[in-house]
Amino acid sequence: MALEQEGTGMGNGSAPQNERRKRRFSRIPMRIVLPNLVTLLALCLGLTSIRFAAEAKFEMAAVFIVCAAVLDGLDGRLARALDGASRFGAELDSLADFVDFGVAPAFLLYFWSLHEAPSLGWFAAMIFAIAAALRLARFNVMIDDPNKPAWQAQFFVGMPAPAGAICAMLPIYLKYSVVGLPDGRFFTYLEIAYVIAIAFLMVSRIPHYSGKQVGRVPRDWFIAVLFAVAAFVLLLATFPMEVLVGLTLAYLGLMPLAMRRHQALTAADEASSAVLLAPEGDPKG
Repeated sequence: MALEQEGTGMGNGSAPQNERRKRRFSRIPMRIVLPNLVTLLALCLGLTSIRFAAEAKFEMAAVFIVCAAVLDGLDGRLARALDGASRFGAELDSLADFVDFGVAPAFLLYFWSLHEAPSLGWFAAMIFAIAAALRLARFNVMIDDPNKPAWQAQFFVGMPAPAGAICAMLPIYLKYSVVGLPDGRFFTYLEIAYVIAIAFLMVSRIPHYSGKQVGRVPRDWFIAVLFAVAAFVLLLATFPMEVLVGLTLAYLGLMPLAMRRHQALTAADEASSAVLLAPEGDPKG
């Protein structure tokens, strides 16, 4: 009897161990792996951008950060399309975004021009990286807000980190495009002021269009959209700096429209809430 009890005890003790072993070696679906691979590829581009910046290959470094921003927009859509979103993927994406759109642009801008004003230039680079970190932290906190109205999904609170990185590199685009950019200490201080302004936009509560509402393409517009995308890719490959100048200016120009639209939706939401909360009148009155 004692032997039977001992054998039973060993069997009960080994069961949790077997369960832990099964969980340790359980298979992860490819639909979860693929978005994380895209995130890691974007991280590699951001790190390689820092290398190119250190080697004074500034144009290539800027292009790599832009490519990382494109992949950053794809990994989330891929995760939603494949139903492969996970907590691990969200944390990895946030850490990769800080490197790609906070650290890499800060080093690129400092190595390119801000080092000509060493103390103030490094201050601007640090402010930009810190703003990106704060922007990402706030996004991670606000994404779990259950009381957020559905219409707020159309907007970001503050400039998103990828857009901030692309906009902050506008002086580099101008320098290597047909527009050109003069050299000199005065323009260095203008670039410092511009980088600090972009950092402020990231940590501010100024609304920006999110672009998440761009989903399926109507069937009648499918061919036209394909043609437009192909033409845009060709233009970007042929005139990368000029196209990036146009995209950056267009994005900055959309800010007033996003603010006006956000104010209109906020006023409509407050008006509807006031109607719902208003006390009913006296039926005899």
